Amino acid sequence: MTTATVVSPVLQFLDDRWDAGLAATLDEPELLRYRSNLLGSDLRITNFAGGNTSSKIRETDPLTGEPVDVLWVKGSGGDLGSIKRSGFATLYLDKLLALEQSYKGVDTEDEMVALYPLCTFGGNPVAASIDTPLHGFLPFKHVDHLHPDWGIALAAAANGKAKTEEFNREFGHHLIWLPWQRPGFELAMMMKRAVEANPGCDGIVLGGHGLFTWGETQRECYLNTVTMIDSIGQFVERHGRGKVRFGGEAVPAREDRRQLAVRIAPFLRGRISTQQRYIASFTDAPGVLEFVNSAHARELSFLGTSCPDHFIRTKIRPLFVPWAANEDLDALRQQIERSLAEYRKQYRAYYRTFASPGSPAIRDASPAIVLIPGLGMFSFGKNKTEARITGEFYTNAIHVMEGATLLAEGEVAGPVPQCQPGMDPASFRVYTNYVALPAVEAFKIEYWALEEAKIRRQPPEKELSRRVALVIGAASGIGREVSRLAAARGAHVVVADRDAEGAARVCAELASLTSAEFTASTSVDIRSREAIRGAIDAAVAAFGGVDILVNTAALFPSSPDGVIPDSAWSNTLDVNVTANFLLATEVAKVFDQQGLHGNIVFTSSANAVVAKRGSEAYDVSKAALSHLVRELAVSLAPNVRVNAISPATVVKGSTMFPRDRVRASLLKYQIPFQESFSDEELRSRLAAFYAERTLTLKTIDPADCAEAILFLASPRARCTTGHVIPVDGGLTDAFLR
Repeated sequence: MTTATVVSPVLQFLDDRWDAGLAATLDEPELLRYRSNLLGSDLRITNFAGGNTSSKIRETDPLTGEPVDVLWVKGSGGDLGSIKRSGFATLYLDKLLALEQSYKGVDTEDEMVALYPLCTFGGNPVAASIDTPLHGFLPFKHVDHLHPDWGIALAAAANGKAKTEEFNREFGHHLIWLPWQRPGFELAMMMKRAVEANPGCDGIVLGGHGLFTWGETQRECYLNTVTMIDSIGQFVERHGRGKVRFGGEAVPAREDRRQLAVRIAPFLRGRISTQQRYIASFTDAPGVLEFVNSAHARELSFLGTSCPDHFIRTKIRPLFVPWAANEDLDALRQQIERSLAEYRKQYRAYYRTFASPGSPAIRDASPAIVLIPGLGMFSFGKNKTEARITGEFYTNAIHVMEGATLLAEGEVAGPVPQCQPGMDPASFRVYTNYVALPAVEAFKIEYWALEEAKIRRQPPEKELSRRVALVIGAASGIGREVSRLAAARGAHVVVADRDAEGAARVCAELASLTSAEFTASTSVDIRSREAIRGAIDAAVAAFGGVDILVNTAALFPSSPDGVIPDSAWSNTLDVNVTANFLLATEVAKVFDQQGLHGNIVFTSSANAVVAKRGSEAYDVSKAALSHLVRELAVSLAPNVRVNAISPATVVKGSTMFPRDRVRASLLKYQIPFQESFSDEELRSRLAAFYAERTLTLKTIDPADCAEAILFLASPRARCTTGHVIPVDGGLTDAFLR
């Protein structure tokens, strides 16, 4: 180890996070993992799952017992910020280098990928990425390939090659410029030849793509990388001093933009989700607003992105929706309809223009990014994490466009330096010094057979994936179980309850089961239409809309003498009947805006059909709810299915069974107990008594109800609406006559 001799330079933007003490305890593979995690922890250095790192490590061959050089390189699809030691592919370096003899040229380079597994060292199952030869053929022990915004700005500038030479002179570096070439074996050969022709070089700028740096130790490689990126940042920022960015503001930011975003999100999500549902993410971050509100936003966004990693996430270009400062939401809806229709038309034309007989089938023609002046940026994905990351990638693209335009110094004569011999110079479109990836090259990446293989390797989606479930009464009992089961089946869950702290606790439970990004919580008083709107808005703000509404909240009035006051009667009907009507009519507005099929599931009771003494208010309210389900099924058809379950008494976990009520019931039914019994022991005795009255002799647990609720809310029940499904263990008293 020679890390102690490496001195940190003065960094203006980035931090040297290397811990020499910790590094001294790690072996070479762990140092590679440590270096990768440090680099991947800062989005200014590289984006999520973007870039790759490698080390050439001397190891003992398990077959021969002889020392061999092994290339450790980030595996296909890995993320530097979170990668573990097990996430790296390992290859015999000599076997990888020998593949040069088999290489027949750029037209056959995809065939080389099938040979990488034959170079695997140690039976490692991690798939080597398409960037593997880029690392293997560089004659350096440790290599970083990253996509820093400042670096790509230089790589995507129309005067990028000249500015790279200026940067070298100013900062004492020796960066090599290479024109655009899709990642793969051909690019590896280009890089190998460039390094051989430029002894003493300390990095490579890949035109329109990214940055390569290296070092002879892990520490030196890390320091060279952060130093180079920071220096390029200083270079770009110096060029930007005093310049107006993106042509200046054309549309002012709306003061109420976040409220407007909630109002428009369901409509937008529905129009984007015509082929399959998407989860939305929204940002009005300062840098995003500066871009979407600017005079150059429309032209720059139409050009599309440059870096392949950006493009794979954000598609060929975002959807830019023009919206003037004096226009209302109705005008915005019309603009969305028109702009989206044109976007899909252009996307299908793009596919037809460049697709070959062997190309994968056209994918969803909907955009992944939507830019709205005055408002901000919506991004879409199959889940919240993907939607957020897609937005982060386009934020990176904005920074790239900003940097490239700041480097402008007059018009660039002749072909841009990203264009290599044999390519059509006219295919590289330029606006204010920013060079976009040519459409033909973009297609080769988006519809690359190797990228298609990555998609096919992804695990199948779960039953409720891409759906948003708003669960009312979710802090305990049946609602809690519905939330847990919905999360386990892939739904994004909004936990709502009058008990805000309880809702937050359940939300934390769900985060541990799935992802913190897939769940949210909110307080709600379902007697108030305004409070209901607030809960629905919370769901829309979190995920872009609502697909499933479940209500398990209810009130069972009781008193010591069995007689309840008039106010309790009214309150019971308010909570158990009217609140369900308010919930349905409010969430139906969101379903209508989305234009997507919605599901509502309420919780009735066996008491709805069993008449008895002492629970008149509760029983009547549940009977009314059961009929309300049928009424709503009729009025909301065909876009919304409305159903309910009808459980027998559920004691476990229910807030309707406090200790006093359980004791009263035990006394009523002459079930023996001791005052020293815990609440759960008392509840178990009462639940066992209720079970004895059923045909199955089973207690009704919240999990049983949750299963029935989510069946009704799932595609499996697509032809069922207006029905109340018993979950009562076979309670003969509740049989319908």
